[in-house]
Amino acid sequence: MNDTPRLRVIDACAAQADDQKLVLRLPNDADPMALANGPDGLTGVERIELHFPHFTDGRAYSQAYLLRRRLRFTGDLRATGDVQIDQLLQIARTGFSSAVLKEGLDAADASRHLEQFAGFYQRDLAGNQRTA
Repeated sequence: MNDTPRLRVIDACAAQADDQKLVLRLPNDADPMALANGPDGLTGVERIELHFPHFTDGRAYSQAYLLRRRLRFTGDLRATGDVQIDQLLQIARTGFSSAVLKEGLDAADASRHLEQFAGFYQRDLAGNQRTA
């Protein structure tokens, strides 16, 4: 049994065709907690896109944690920008539900990468844990 969190991996071309009614794009320097103080909060938001401007900039991981854990956002949380295959496991474990790969990367390679891990010693955001 594989306890790897489910992550929908999307290539850059397919992401352009993927459209939902209400999408919120959050820059990586924005405070997600400020969304809770807005007039409607996150009411009606179907997807929030968090941007990785460079693969070494991990602020979107913290944003994802805050959105899932503190603000209880249950919609699609999508990683965009400079998303590399070797980041996908951490992206999935911090609350993202989908990720758009950087242009030129293969979604099939990404899926194989995610299938390599059977379990983890630490819990992820969803509370999944399995000793390998």
